Amino acid sequence: MKETIGICPGTFDPITNGHLDIIERAAKVFDIIYISVLNNSSKKPLFNLDERMELIRLSTSHLANVHIESSADLLIQYAKEKKATAIVRGLRAVSDFEYEMQIATMNRALDPGVETFFIMTSSKYSFLSSSIVKEVAKYHEDIGELVPEVVAKALRIKFPREMN
Repeated sequence: MKETIGICPGTFDPITNGHLDIIERAAKVFDIIYISVLNNSSKKPLFNLDERMELIRLSTSHLANVHIESSADLLIQYAKEKKATAIVRGLRAVSDFEYEMQIATMNRALDPGVETFFIMTSSKYSFLSSSIVKEVAKYHEDIGELVPEVVAKALRIKFPREMN
């Protein structure tokens, strides 16, 4: 029987518990999940590519079928290279849907053999984004419920409290 392979793409700057929720659920459905860490030229990440990949690696170490890689290719090219039949995307709210639908439609036009699967995030993470996490961390508020502990620690290093 052929292995089912899914790609979970994103910037992951940093990975949040919302991302982790989607990844864990996708890992139950697919034999292999590749987390493809992308460099989005329109974003200025707080964490460099290696840091993001390491935070993801540490946060998903309990998932044997998850592999972390980076790609500078067009997502559909990366999917073909990995012989993936699915792109897995998380949806938080209706506002995500329009953008995600455009991307999914373009990917389907480029390769009809690769489907996009949308997973609704758990309601407790529906408000959560990496941008919000970084903003809260910058002001030294508790982010323990929003990100894995390894990410919280990395954010405390990026945003140290000023010495008085």
